Amino acid sequence: MAPPPSSPSSDPVSAAGAAPAAAMASSGPLSPAETAAFVATLLREDGIDPATGRGDVTTDLAVPAAARAAASAVARETMVVAGLGLALAVFRALDPTLEIAARVRDGERLAAGETLFTVAGAARPILVGERAALNLLQHLSGIATLTRAYADAIDGTGTVLLDTRKTVPGLRRLAKYASRCGGAHNHRQGLADAILIKDNHIAAAGGVQAALDRVMAKTDLPIELECDNLDQVKTGLASGVSRLLLDNMDLSTMREAVSLAAGHVPLEASGGVTLTKIRSIAETGVDFVSVGRLTQSAHAIDIGLDFACSRD
Repeated sequence: MAPPPSSPSSDPVSAAGAAPAAAMASSGPLSPAETAAFVATLLREDGIDPATGRGDVTTDLAVPAAARAAASAVARETMVVAGLGLALAVFRALDPTLEIAARVRDGERLAAGETLFTVAGAARPILVGERAALNLLQHLSGIATLTRAYADAIDGTGTVLLDTRKTVPGLRRLAKYASRCGGAHNHRQGLADAILIKDNHIAAAGGVQAALDRVMAKTDLPIELECDNLDQVKTGLASGVSRLLLDNMDLSTMREAVSLAAGHVPLEASGGVTLTKIRSIAETGVDFVSVGRLTQSAHAIDIGLDFACSRD
């Protein structure tokens, strides 16, 4: 069971703000019931019965039931934390008697060598839960870490960094939480949140104006129009849309669009935004920059579980 879709935000086109790191609770975005269901899915994927914690044939056969262990999750590289609460929930689900201590919170920056959490107790459940917990923590922290690099790159420009719907299927809610941990704001959670008229919609509708006319006659949802050129920008401005998305425009054309909009309609730049280009894009005067690679291309952070075991 994948995490359920989140409820629409107060501003469906993009969230009102990204929470500061200090405000990020380590429990993450899921309720206790949602967390339990999600962790059960992770365990079943590994062939583990969530009710018994059994199914790891290597651990069951090789490790004595009486074996005790202490383990520390340690950052092997600079990172921003995301998903800690869910990772710890894996161990709690396997054995509620484990002694678990979080050393950091989601949204915190860590240097290589710093400890994220410790867990001690029966060795078997620690070994069983290790990979599921680390996989999730590494993936979500990778998103948060990359997002923080992009957010830092445009610091001071006044431009807001947005994520997109380019997420691993079934993990969007968690991916968007991780991007918030890194300093981004959320764009649409799903297709029902707001209108975003893109090039394929325009082609299917018979043109920009035809698409706008059909949409505006039938909804009062926020409307964003994707624009490939300045003519489309002018059409969108004349139609009174909520926001214009400047798709793959060069810097000169973006500046012209900013001049045309004159602050009356927010502008969002998107398409081909790299870490080396994002500040130049922000400095054109656009209000938002959306970056698909935050949730689509972030590498998993290297986190190790340093493990010590005894039979005493």
